[in-house]
Amino acid sequence: MALTFYWYPKCGTCRKAKKWLEEHQVDFNEVHIVENPPSKEQLKELYQTSGLELKKFFNTSGQKYRELGLKDKMASASEDELLELLASDGMLIKRPLTTDGNKVTVGFNEVKFEEAWVK
Repeated sequence: MALTFYWYPKCGTCRKAKKWLEEHQVDFNEVHIVENPPSKEQLKELYQTSGLELKKFFNTSGQKYRELGLKDKMASASEDELLELLASDGMLIKRPLTTDGNKVTVGFNEVKFEEAWVK
């Protein structure tokens, strides 16, 4: 099954990850994370599948994150509110976000990609 690769083409990390997937001949479908961000339901599923903390899904170094003052809101916001925020703007989501339906990686780390996506 092909991976779903949520990315932002202007993001250098996303381009590196895409190149890595291509070099390792991993089949994937790319989704522009800003034009077609995952829905709240999809994000909830990705979050639950990943086993990661929800805050790991936020692009904490992004301009939008800082503009909205989310650092201060993270501790007090409910899971539902955080998922709603993520779904509202693809720029808030840490990228690339990659999944095969059973596993999820957030961001790009060669070792983690190797473990997750190379059969």
